[in-house]
Amino acid sequence: MIRRLANLLMPGFSLPAKLLITTSLVITALFAVTGWIVQDRSSRLTALSLEEEVQNGFRAYDSLWRAREEMLSSISLILSRMPDVRAAFSTGDAATIRDTAGEIWSRMAREDAIFLVSDPRGAVIASLGRTPDRALKDLPFVRGAARRFPKQSSGFLMLGGTLYQTVVTPVYVNTATDPALINVLVAGYAVDRGVAERLQSSTGNTHFEFIVNGTTVAGSSEAAPESSPFARQLRRPLLDLDGNPIGELRISRSFDAARQHLNRLRRDVFVIWAAALGAGLLLIFFLARQFLRPLAELDLAARQIAQGDFAVTLPIRSADEIGRLAQSFNSMSRSLSEARQELIRQERIQTIARLSTSLVHDLRNPLAAIYGGAEMLVDSNLNPSQVKRLASNIYKSSRRIQEMLQDLLQVSREPSDVRETCRLVELVRGAADECLTQTPASRLSIQIDVPEEIELVAVRSRLERVFLNLLGNAAEAMPNGGEIRIAAARDELGLLVSVTDNGPGVPEHIRSRLFQPFVTAGKRSGMGLGLALSRQTVLDHGGDLWLDTAPQGARFCLRLP
Repeated sequence: MIRRLANLLMPGFSLPAKLLITTSLVITALFAVTGWIVQDRSSRLTALSLEEEVQNGFRAYDSLWRAREEMLSSISLILSRMPDVRAAFSTGDAATIRDTAGEIWSRMAREDAIFLVSDPRGAVIASLGRTPDRALKDLPFVRGAARRFPKQSSGFLMLGGTLYQTVVTPVYVNTATDPALINVLVAGYAVDRGVAERLQSSTGNTHFEFIVNGTTVAGSSEAAPESSPFARQLRRPLLDLDGNPIGELRISRSFDAARQHLNRLRRDVFVIWAAALGAGLLLIFFLARQFLRPLAELDLAARQIAQGDFAVTLPIRSADEIGRLAQSFNSMSRSLSEARQELIRQERIQTIARLSTSLVHDLRNPLAAIYGGAEMLVDSNLNPSQVKRLASNIYKSSRRIQEMLQDLLQVSREPSDVRETCRLVELVRGAADECLTQTPASRLSIQIDVPEEIELVAVRSRLERVFLNLLGNAAEAMPNGGEIRIAAARDELGLLVSVTDNGPGVPEHIRSRLFQPFVTAGKRSGMGLGLALSRQTVLDHGGDLWLDTAPQGARFCLRLP
């Protein structure tokens, strides 16, 4: 299929060129498909890796927030259950509360944590740890969290312009009837840039951004990646103490490194493709020269044999199919050379045999006439009229033999270059007069329609003999008489002469071989060389001679310059 496609698309290219171009196209297609598969697979794996990293960021966030919430809950519960702390909370004195709980809080909590003590209505009594951005006197969210007491409440709160992760813990004292709520502890960690950066460093530069009311309140130093196919972003709501969202956390992961990796991969694939294509073409070129050299030699040898050089042979360099092909070609070349020599020998023998047969056949009648006439002149007493008749017969027979010998001489004689300016009508009339002397005028009519002014440069005797052969053949084809018409006219190609008779025409079985030597039919004498020599004469004059179609009889046409 590939070979047929190459032949269809590159019909005029050589075999090495087809091989190189086809190989380069195949290598290009293979590397294009391979590169696309590798790139697609890398993109998929990178996207999965990015998704996993973003999920790891969520897990890191959940782990950190859970740990911070548990720490705040534990510290708050410990403080709320210590007898001396409860006693200090019962006094309602801010200094006593700070002195009692401050030492324990400082040992258990971190510096970025806040600790507030309020009454059940949310009024702030004392504060420990980190100081909010502005002094807080009232905590309205405490009244909302009281619905879930004695359980703790946790969530995100905005206090003094800062986002906090807070835990609200009620503090009870035992009375004679039921426990009584005396204070509320509010403990929290600030959600600031430091928190975001710690999360980012623990998750491999995943960007964390805390947004409340459309405003970023905390975020890592790394800029958030833009929304693109090379970035992934997940969102999680920030819930307050009542479970209502007050903002959201955006966790984003840039795909820039992966994009750079894919770009490098594309460059690497292109470089590998270019290198492989170049190496492949060089290798194919080298192998093509090695493997196709015997085919080139075979092609050259075949052309030489087509030109007639049967002595060419191919060197045998291997024992594979190419070597066996060269050996077979050499055998074929030897067989063709031997067959050609044998054909030439047989053709020569056949030519000699045909020439001998024709000479014997054609010479027998005139020689018999000469022999018989001479015998009668020697052995008989003849009167003068009989002697004259016998002498005339001997003269005609000897002239006939001379004409046949002249035909044989023209076969091997080089064409004469002695040319002269002749009037065509004179050549035609000379041939017609000689033809009429050999045929009774009462049985043959020759019409000449040749303008007097037509002249041409030719060898007069050879061209006159052409017309004599044509007229003689027509006369012999019409033994009972007939009409021959010779016409000539000028056209854009030169001079066209036609010789037409109303005889039986040329037999169909010799039409294709009419101008070959020794081809004759229906004639009483002749060796079959007339038309062959006539056509060669016209060709030597720069024209041509052929048999044309006619409604009756035969028509020969001559084209002369």
